[in-house]
This record gives sequence, structure tokens and C-alpha cells, in this order.
Amino acid sequence: MSYRKADGMELTSNALVNSLLALGAAALVATLWLWPRLARQRPLPVLGRIGLMTVTQALVLAVLALSVNNSFGFYTSWDDLLNPGGAKLTLTSNENHKGGAPASDELVQPSTEGGLKTVTDLPKGPPKEVGKVESVEITGAESGLSDQMFVYLPPEYFDPKLAMVRFPVLLALAGFPGTTLQLLKELPVPQTAWELRKTGRMAPAIIVLARPTVAPPRDTECVDVPGGPRTESWFAKDVPEALRSAYRVSRSPSSWGVLGFSSGGSCALRLAMRFPEVYGNGTGMHADFKVAEDQFTGGNLFGGDQTLAAQSDLDWRLQNLPAPALSLLVISTRKESDYPDTLRFVDHARQVAAANPQFKVDSLYLDDGGHNFESWVRELPAALEWMSARLNWA
Repeated sequence: MSYRKADGMELTSNALVNSLLALGAAALVATLWLWPRLARQRPLPVLGRIGLMTVTQALVLAVLALSVNNSFGFYTSWDDLLNPGGAKLTLTSNENHKGGAPASDELVQPSTEGGLKTVTDLPKGPPKEVGKVESVEITGAESGLSDQMFVYLPPEYFDPKLAMVRFPVLLALAGFPGTTLQLLKELPVPQTAWELRKTGRMAPAIIVLARPTVAPPRDTECVDVPGGPRTESWFAKDVPEALRSAYRVSRSPSSWGVLGFSSGGSCALRLAMRFPEVYGNGTGMHADFKVAEDQFTGGNLFGGDQTLAAQSDLDWRLQNLPAPALSLLVISTRKESDYPDTLRFVDHARQVAAANPQFKVDSLYLDDGGHNFESWVRELPAALEWMSARLNWA
């Protein structure tokens, strides 16, 4: 059984928070009015006071919990909260996309909306004219993980003349502990791609929207945690395999790119550098170059294994391993606290690129701006144009 609610009462909707606020206010007024009338030290008045306090505090806690969840995105829908294992729904038909392999019956299934109906600025019109955003549940055979994602199919995907064409793929990653929905609302990736497409500044591509927090609430930094979630295997093996099974996507690494902001940007650069045979292009917006160790990661994600930690340190890779065949774009602002780290990485990368033409790196810096959506929204069009120019049709 899956839980499907009306749009206005989605778990992440403002309507739900406002409704609980109204109920909380009503409960507080009722408490103030009834409390003197329940002052007697008899069983029924005592139970009445306990009931009033319980209801009022429960409503306050519910509002706080919803507000925190909406800010940090631990759960994106009622189904995510109440049915965390994911329900088996009607299987995706291969006929929907004319090219999906039978394995799509196991790896990619339609999911509940995940808040998709709350996005009001998606292009309006038939798929063959404006494209289509699908909500899907992807299951990984390698990692054992599963998660809900959005897949944007460009209008060309539905053109009968292109029925045998395989499309480039861009995987877009939110930050931690962000939700996939942020890539439609706060950072409108498909909408921006559509606007760029209309002006000829971006070629058609399938865009997959995902969150790196596939084992909430822990920040796994897109690595395989020893004895824990195998997030790297999820993004490097499971997600590409599932997409190839269900959609007409290109096979060549040069046709695949990964882009992200904040910790999603760190994941994007790390996935591209560690798996250039999968993602031939990577863009990191305000990324870190070394795996974080803090309260969100639960300390050392590698269990004290310095070899594993070094393998995921992008500076270390530049200086100690052969240069991979891929293109990178690093984006930040000159006001960021980690701007010196970004300059150092780019300087090392360009030294490597000078001696290894198969490895390319570009950089883009805003003069002002912080670690926030305002900056990322400003940077997104340039990031998408850069990526589109490098995604091959092969």
C-alpha cells in the first residue's frame, strides 16, 4: 500500500504546517480558557489538564518537526515517511519509452509524486513540445539501495523521427541534507535547461535529479562506507545501469555528466574523477575536495582506513594517480571561505592537464555570493551550457 495525499497536504507543503499552526493556536486558546475551570484536584480535572498539555505540546512538536524536515529534507513525501521500504507499484512499460530493456521491470518503477505536483513552474504542454518530468523509484542490485528520483525527458525524446536515438545524460545532485525536490524548486534545473534549449544554448539531454542522502539522516559523501551504505556503488553502478535499462540513453562516458552543488558538487567531482569510464564530465558548484569528517558524516567514513580516505581525496589523486580522461568545471565565489582550497585544486588540475591533454579543467568564479541558492541559481545557466557543449551524442 502506498500513501497518496492531496496536493495541499503533502508532507512538505506549507498548507500542512499552517494547518497545524492554526490548530496549535486554537489549542492554546482553549487551554487558557479551560485551565481555571480544571483547577480542582479531582481525577477528571487532572486528566483534563494533562490532555490539554499533551495536545498542545504535540502540535508544537509536530510544527517544529515539519519545519525542520522541510528545511533539511529528511523525508520528501508521506510515502517516504510511512513506507520507507518503498512499495511495489505498477511496473514501467517498455512501450512508454520504446527502447527500455526488460530489466527495467526490476530496476525502475513509477513512484508516488514525491512533491512533483507542488512544482508550478514546469513547462506546460504535451511532452512532444515541452518534454516531461517523471517520478521514479530506482532500485540498485549492487548496493541494495533504492530511492525516488525525477527524470526529465526533453521533447525530442518523444519525436518519432528520433525513436532510435540514444540521448546524453546529466545526473544532477542536490546538497546535504537536501531533497530531490530542491532541484525543481530552489534550483530549477529542468526549467533552466528548457529555457536554454529554446534559445539554442543547450542541446537536448535526459536530466536525472537525485539527492546524495540515500541513507538519511547520515551524510555519506557519496562513498562506500565500510560496513555501511554503499553510496558510491549506487551512483557509479546502480543508477547508470537502471537508466540504461529503462530509457534510451547513450552508452559512451563522454555522453554522461554529473553536476551538483555543495556536497552534491563534491560528489559530482569525486564520481567523475573516480569513475571516468562512467561519467566523462563533472561540474562541482561550491564543492569540497576532501571527504568531510563531522557530526553529519558520523566521523570518519572510512573506518580509519587511510588508503580509502586518500583515494577519495581529489588533490591526492591529482598528484599520485594517472590523469583520467574527462572534463571538469569548478565553480565558486571569491567570497567563499574555501575559495583558497578551490584555487589550489584548480591550479593543481591545470598543471596535470598541461601534461595530459585527455584531462581538462575549467573554472568559473563569481565576485560575490555565498554558499546558498542565490549563488547557485546564478551559476546554473553557465554550468548547464558548459556541460551541454561536452555531452557527446554517441
